[in-house]
Amino acid sequence: MCGFVGCFDLNSGSQPIAEGLKEELRAQILEMSKRIRHRGPDWSGVYTGKNAILSHERLSIVDPLSGKQPLVSDDEKIILAANGEIYNHKEIREKLAESYKFRTGSDCEVIIPLYKKYRESGDFTKMIEELSGIFAFALYDSEYDTYLIARDEIGVIPLYQGWDKENRYYVASELKALEGDCQTIEEFPNGHYLYSGKMSHPVRWYKRNWETYENVKNSPRATDDKGEVINPSVIEKVRNGLEAAVKAQLMSDVPYGVLLSGGLDSSIIAAVTQKYSKKRIETDSKEAAWWPQLHSFAVGLEGSPDLVAAKKAADYIGTVHHEVHFTIQEALDALPDVIYHIETYDITTVRASTPMYLLARVIKSMGIKMVLSGEGSDELFGGYLYFHKAPDAKEFHEELVRKMSKLHLYDCLRANKSLMAWGVEGRVPFLDKDFIDIAMGLNPSDKMSIKLPNGSQRIEKWILRKAFEDLLPENIAWRQKEQFSDGVGYNWIDTLKKITEEKVSDAEFARRENRFPVNPPKTKEEYYYREIYSRLFPSDSAARVVPHEAGVACSTAKALEWDAAWKNMDEPSGRAINGVHANAY
Repeated sequence: MCGFVGCFDLNSGSQPIAEGLKEELRAQILEMSKRIRHRGPDWSGVYTGKNAILSHERLSIVDPLSGKQPLVSDDEKIILAANGEIYNHKEIREKLAESYKFRTGSDCEVIIPLYKKYRESGDFTKMIEELSGIFAFALYDSEYDTYLIARDEIGVIPLYQGWDKENRYYVASELKALEGDCQTIEEFPNGHYLYSGKMSHPVRWYKRNWETYENVKNSPRATDDKGEVINPSVIEKVRNGLEAAVKAQLMSDVPYGVLLSGGLDSSIIAAVTQKYSKKRIETDSKEAAWWPQLHSFAVGLEGSPDLVAAKKAADYIGTVHHEVHFTIQEALDALPDVIYHIETYDITTVRASTPMYLLARVIKSMGIKMVLSGEGSDELFGGYLYFHKAPDAKEFHEELVRKMSKLHLYDCLRANKSLMAWGVEGRVPFLDKDFIDIAMGLNPSDKMSIKLPNGSQRIEKWILRKAFEDLLPENIAWRQKEQFSDGVGYNWIDTLKKITEEKVSDAEFARRENRFPVNPPKTKEEYYYREIYSRLFPSDSAARVVPHEAGVACSTAKALEWDAAWKNMDEPSGRAINGVHANAY
């Protein structure tokens, strides 16, 4: 995982950028690239061509010695700057070895011969579908004077686009690289690509049958109406699919670890990673991996729910476990830096990103450059506590689809940018493309927290718990969902709400629409974060990039219709769900 900035000036037709302007633009791109060097502290590279300039900041995970970027094709006509990981690169290499001479061991180099394969047909949807991984890339074809920009299906990897006053087109891994140089900035949409040879706007390449309830409502059931297992093969499919995803994502030539909050999702990922890490060998070698022990990391206030649970999980799984304790004051002091790195003023994201940001610094200090995490599970299986109130299977599934479509704005953004602030790559096996198809293709009724004949309500993510209960201690496998910002210590959120209430006066808040005409803050807490954000990113474009939607316990606005008590609520904490969360407000 890395960072890049690209500038394309194709407005002049076949006329190349004038040499004087080219040097000026090159210097500008290098300055823009410096702003995201935290994403790639290991190496910097730049390409200057006829009508394109690409700068790359590298975090070396695969092929540390020869995989520096921008990558150049075997005929030196195609240049690639990529951010992310292509997990099936070895399979693609084998298929294309006769038609293309690979110059590096980089997993991302396979994008170049794939592009050459599909260039004439222009079927880039088919090209990108061949990639299994998390990615954003900018490819420049100097022979055709065209570019291809693409982003992974869920948006695990961030990508932004912008235009300057001369209508030159820019792409960058983070917004901060474009702010101040581009007049207009937008997020490049996840699951889309843009090919300058045929189109002026990004088009969607990622489409799935599960996006429609009608296509999944008759999927095979795992349980009957009593909650009894009637089809264990469905549960086995979940187990096998996630284990395959974890195994594929252990691809690394550097030390790695796991994030372990003690919740179900991170504990499953840690347990499966431990299972495969013991058998792992180095690439092209029969020797055991030189980092054979799996290290796990948890963060929280002293005595927080997550720290207690994470220790139980780690002891059972057998990881070398590390607890990182932070104080309220340390977290408050970090808020400006956190908001600078995550580039959002969304309340949930700021709350959760702050402890993760502090944790990432410790992880990096120990020499670990990659960690696996449990993001995405709640969106696949309906894990948030508000899903208990879903009125029927159709509403349940459609909310899952809405949540999946917004992951790039929240959890994926938090995990990627909080970790990459310190040059640590985060991988998310739950969001493996094949596993998403498995999980979202399940019968929604099997994922719901239904009322059982004995009067109890089935716990959220039951099918996932059942699939992995043998790998975890019982009190972890069946632990109630605890959102990360809650689990690090309830006092963290309570303090934020109290302090921001005191720091933002009633008079200031009353004038919020004048102060912030774009997305006026809905609470004093949001107002406080917005003040910090606006100092760092003052443009209206930067303000519009941030999502602005009411919700309860991480719901979408549409799900507020499920419970009349939520009508006037706007609180992302899981404790807002009375009657479900054990420590509800």
